[in-house]
Amino acid sequence: MIRATLKSLLARKVRLLLSGLAVVLGVMFVSGAFVLTDTLGRSFDSIFADVYEGVDVDVTAKPKVAVDPTQPQQVVTPFPAATLDRVDTLPGVAGATGMVSAPGPQLIGHNGKVVPSLGPPQMGGNWLGESDLVRLREGHEPRTDDEIVVNVALAEAAKVSVGDRVGVVSTFAPKREFTLVGIFGYSGDRDSIGGAQEVVFTTPVAQRLVLGQPDTYSSIALRAEDGVRPETLRDDVAGVLGAEYDVKTGAQASEAAAAGLKEGLSFFNQILLGFAAVALLVGTFLILNTFSIIVAQRTRELALMRAIGASGRQVIGSVVLEAIAVGLLASVLGLAAGIGIGALLAYVFGQVAGGLALAGLAVPPAAVISSFAVGMLITLVAALLPALRAARIPPIAAMQDVATPDRPLTKVTVAGVVVTGVGAVLLALGLTGNAGGNTLATILGGVLFAFVGVALLTPLISRPVVSLLGALFAWSVPGKLGRLNSGRNPRRTAITAAALMVGIALVTGVTVVLDSAKSSIADRAADTIDAELTISGSQSGPRQPTFDPAVVDRAAALPGVSAAVGLFNDFAEVEGERRYVNAATDLAAAGRIYQATATSGTLATLRPDQIALSEPVAKNRGKAVGDTLTVQFARGARHTYTVVAIVPEDRLPGSYLLPRESAADFTVPQPYLALVQLADGTSIEQVQPRLEELVADSPEVSVADRAAFVEQQTGVFDQLLTMIQILLALAIVIAVLGIINTLALSVLERTRELGLLRAIGLRRSQTMRMITVEAVVISVFGALLGVAVGSGLGAAVVRALEDEGITDLVLPWSQMGVFLGLAALIGVIAAAVPAARAARINVLGAIAHD
Repeated sequence: MIRATLKSLLARKVRLLLSGLAVVLGVMFVSGAFVLTDTLGRSFDSIFADVYEGVDVDVTAKPKVAVDPTQPQQVVTPFPAATLDRVDTLPGVAGATGMVSAPGPQLIGHNGKVVPSLGPPQMGGNWLGESDLVRLREGHEPRTDDEIVVNVALAEAAKVSVGDRVGVVSTFAPKREFTLVGIFGYSGDRDSIGGAQEVVFTTPVAQRLVLGQPDTYSSIALRAEDGVRPETLRDDVAGVLGAEYDVKTGAQASEAAAAGLKEGLSFFNQILLGFAAVALLVGTFLILNTFSIIVAQRTRELALMRAIGASGRQVIGSVVLEAIAVGLLASVLGLAAGIGIGALLAYVFGQVAGGLALAGLAVPPAAVISSFAVGMLITLVAALLPALRAARIPPIAAMQDVATPDRPLTKVTVAGVVVTGVGAVLLALGLTGNAGGNTLATILGGVLFAFVGVALLTPLISRPVVSLLGALFAWSVPGKLGRLNSGRNPRRTAITAAALMVGIALVTGVTVVLDSAKSSIADRAADTIDAELTISGSQSGPRQPTFDPAVVDRAAALPGVSAAVGLFNDFAEVEGERRYVNAATDLAAAGRIYQATATSGTLATLRPDQIALSEPVAKNRGKAVGDTLTVQFARGARHTYTVVAIVPEDRLPGSYLLPRESAADFTVPQPYLALVQLADGTSIEQVQPRLEELVADSPEVSVADRAAFVEQQTGVFDQLLTMIQILLALAIVIAVLGIINTLALSVLERTRELGLLRAIGLRRSQTMRMITVEAVVISVFGALLGVAVGSGLGAAVVRALEDEGITDLVLPWSQMGVFLGLAALIGVIAAAVPAARAARINVLGAIAHD
């Protein structure tokens, strides 16, 4: 039986390899994700090992506001320079170096624009002299307060040279001009560490521009005396400084710094694995269809085996053995492809990050284990139903020259209704927030059950829908034949179409949600914000561009300006809970621009100890006008505020609106947005040029009207949609393979039929048209399913997010039309090889084919 199975497998190696390719692509995503994150993780370990080389103990101040390690921008808490003096005199300390290092300062390049940072941020720091790690390549160290040095990576990106006068935009000060006196690199002939671009000042200037406070440091690097263990020195220093400081050994600091980036990588890894799951789901449909067709074609062969003594268990084993062979080969090829893809993505990531030095390529055990586990499991699950069906083939079938008749659709339809119902319940629980702490898992489970349920229901609707679609081509004999062929086997057509449905449904659903969000944001801006002009910047790095607060005051004083308000934002701890807070330069102006009316209290200018709340927050916290609440910002001491106004939701910029003075304790004490309201009779053209003059020293900031501002802020949705479409393209590619495989197997199955058609006068070109019509009908049917299911899922998500401000439901009709057009093209492409093969069939040989 084993020999017979292997011979049968080798006789159909091309078609099985084609179905196995679907598993190869899915496994490639899985193994590639693990290889990528492992390579980047070890690269980050190496980077921070270099950074903390020679540091026995690292001292930093604990953040005043708890931070999320997955955030790209961590809060740097400055501490007094007196701390350096305290630890420098401790026993066991051979040397203490006060360091200034934080993101914020940005260099203005030769073109007058801020050098963009798409990966690691531009860092600012103080010059500590040359070391084993840092070496000057050109020029000299900064000696006066108007001199700076930059690393090679930044100098090349900005296209500046030693001796140039360059501008620097700082978080804590307006644009300043400096003389570039030196360019430095790193050991190993590296131009940067992890792709970071660095601007380095003298220590006093760095303290003011990077940390915002004179006589402060961001960390202290300690060297232990000979014979003193770093762990011992760490404990001694921690005992002296107390709980307000975080004291680690150099090794611990290196591990902690790398751990934050690895946490972000794990999230990226989960995204890749999610798309791998989609690809494998589509691949499951393909393999299920392949084995179903093969079992149907082998009816007589399997029946003969039963007739000569093979048991049903042996027949099942025969099909399962084929599945194991396909799964094993696919897992090996997928693992190899994943290693290549992981290495390629790591290289691309390194280039985008500014030349990140990658660790050597290695294959983690998780990549190998997951590749074989997933590849084998998916193939076996997909082959199980066809295997059970093969075991039920009666021996008498060997005596008959007929195919196995179609079975009733009752059972599969009932199963489809039940599975779809389970999916709907899970989606409802997840989208309404009633899934406990498993919201994401519940939603993903609901989507999976919904797709499987729709796939099970598809055979019921395939015949009438396919017949209707095929009517478009019924004006010719090949068209009529292709229409009949596409509807002759509802199960086969349904599974093939379902594979294409998954990818298109996901793209359609995401498009519905993102387009609805964009429309809702635009409508809300039009309804709530009465401002004709905005001052803001497009975010090109981890931190949103900001500008000098004085710009807002000057804007408000311009002729033709009725009101101007600047907005600041940050995370803070509000009565012990981490929340997003805002500050405004003028609450009264904000009230006019946001067309707000207080339901309690008064919208007047906030004093330094006053706060305005939105109604939902006031209700949830049980706060009324006159009550107090405490807020801890990233800088400074804890503050107590008195509630002076409660405003309806969406009628304030945020749920917590603080006075202008509070922004001094924000991580970035500068406004990210200014809204400018014009006086009656004043045109945008009259005021916009004057506003642009005010932000001339902030090249990353621009002035725009409301429509352009909304488009600027929602542009991230378009980028996200493009990324999702690229990743889901793999699922659509697998679906195309499914159509090709189905048609190829169908051509083999209908060899005699095709020969007879050719014998009675069907020309080669007509044969090819017939196969093409069949493919196009199946593809368009799958696309219609995808558009319908995706629109339904997207609408459900939009409805669930109504309380979050997504109130508009936008169906992307143009994109849907494009999907249907692409589906027809996919059908034509998928039919090319099977149609050519059908046209080349030898007529006499086909008629004699058994």
